[in-house]
Amino acid sequence: MKFINLTRQIEIGANSYYLEIEDQHLILDCGMHPKQEGDGALPNLQAISDRDVDAIIVSHAHQDHIGTLPVLMRRQPQARVFMTEATAEIGNTLLHNSVNVMTRQREEIGTAMYPLFTHKEANRAVDVWRSCRFRQRITLGGERAPENERGGVAFQFFDAGHVLGSAGILLRAEGRNIFYSGDVNFDDQTIAQGAAFPEEGIDVLIMETTRGDNPLPEGFTRAAEERRLAEAIAQAFARGGCVLMPVFALGKTQEALAMIHRFRREKLLGDFPLYIGGLSMKMTEIYDRFALKSRRNFPRLQLLEELEPYVLNGQTIGDAPAKPGRIYALSSGMMTPKTLSNIFARRVLEESKHSIFFVGFADPQSPAGILREARQGDLVALDPDEPPQELRCQIEKFQFSAHASRESIVDYVKKLAPKKVVLVHGDVAAVQWVRAQVAAELPNSEVIVPPPGVEIEL
Repeated sequence: MKFINLTRQIEIGANSYYLEIEDQHLILDCGMHPKQEGDGALPNLQAISDRDVDAIIVSHAHQDHIGTLPVLMRRQPQARVFMTEATAEIGNTLLHNSVNVMTRQREEIGTAMYPLFTHKEANRAVDVWRSCRFRQRITLGGERAPENERGGVAFQFFDAGHVLGSAGILLRAEGRNIFYSGDVNFDDQTIAQGAAFPEEGIDVLIMETTRGDNPLPEGFTRAAEERRLAEAIAQAFARGGCVLMPVFALGKTQEALAMIHRFRREKLLGDFPLYIGGLSMKMTEIYDRFALKSRRNFPRLQLLEELEPYVLNGQTIGDAPAKPGRIYALSSGMMTPKTLSNIFARRVLEESKHSIFFVGFADPQSPAGILREARQGDLVALDPDEPPQELRCQIEKFQFSAHASRESIVDYVKKLAPKKVVLVHGDVAAVQWVRAQVAAELPNSEVIVPPPGVEIEL
C-alpha cells in the first residue's frame, strides 16, 4: 500500500490524499485552499500526473475537501466518484456557488485562471457522482460488496459527526483495514450527534489533527458554553445593540440556528429578528430535507419554518443597517473581504453598543482571526480596499468547534491502537502535539507525518 499527501504543505489547506492498494488507485478528497489563488488553490495533482485513478471518495462537502473536485474529474475522467447522499446535495450547491465566487474574483483580482471550472463542468461532475448510504459496503467498481468477500478493495462510510453528510471512510483490502477520519467530531453538537466510528480492527489510521494545538479549557462543557452565549446575547440586546456572528454557511449556521431555537424553547431568550445569508439559506434547506434521514438531535426540527430567518445577499446587504435586538448570523466565518460578515462588521465595528461573537474557528491571518485578537481602541483593517477603523464594539469568543478536541483525538487513537497512524489536516504545531502524545501512549505504533508530495510505503 502506498500513500501520498497531496496537500502542498503541512497545514489545513487543499486536502487530498492518494492511496494505492492492490493495484487500485484512489484519492480521498479534493479540496480548494482557502488562502491561495489559481493553481496554488489546488492540491498537488502533479505528484500523481503519471497515474490513472480508479476512484475518488469524498468525506464531506466543505470547500477544503470538495472544492476542486471538478478539476480532478477533468484530469481523471475514468475515475468513479463516491460520497454520501447529503454530501452530494450540498456539494452540488457549493460548487455552483464557487463558480460564481471565482467569476467575481477573476474581475476583482485579475486572476485569468478563474474560474477553475464552469457551471457546465460542475453539472457534468454531479451527474456521475455515486451516492452511498452509511455502512453500506461498496467496491471501487460501484457494486455492493458482500461482507464475507475477501478479494478486491471495498469501502464503507461511517458518520463523522462534523457536518451533515460528513463521513469517515473504512477501506478493506488484502485482509487489512485502513480508516480515514475525514473531519470528525466525537462529541454531540446542538444538531449533529457525535461520530459513530469503528472502535477496533483498524491497521492503518489516517487521522485529522485540526485542534491539536488548542487544549480544551478546564471544566469545559458545551451546555455551559451555550448558556454563556445566551447570557451574552441578552446583555448585548439590553445595551441596545445587535449581534453579528460570522459563521460558515455549511454547519455553523445551522448549529447557531438550533442553539437559538433551544434558547427560545427554554425561555432563555424571547423572539427577535434573525438574519442569515443566501448560501446559508440553501444549506439550511438541505439540512431541513435531511432532518429525518440523518443522526441528529432535534430530528423533527425544521429550522427555516421554526425560526423564520430573513435572508441577506450581496444586493440587499447595502440596505441592511445594524438594528438593535437582532442577530446577524452571516458568512463567511473567516470574514473574507467582500463577504456579508465582513461588510456588516465594518458597519458595527465603531459602535460600542454592538457585539461581534465568534462561535467557531478563524484562521489567525484572516480578518476574523485578526479581529478576534484585537483590543479595544486598536485600528483594524478588515478589507484592504477600505480604511482602518477603531475597534469599539464588544468582542466575545465562544468554543463551538465542529472538530474533535485534541484530547478526544488521542483517546480514539489509543482505543484503536493501530499499527500505523498517519497524521494529516493540521498546522505544524497541531500535528506535532498529536504526534508526541500518540507516540508516548502507543510505543508499538508507528506515527507518521507524511511530507507533502512524497510517496510513502505503508
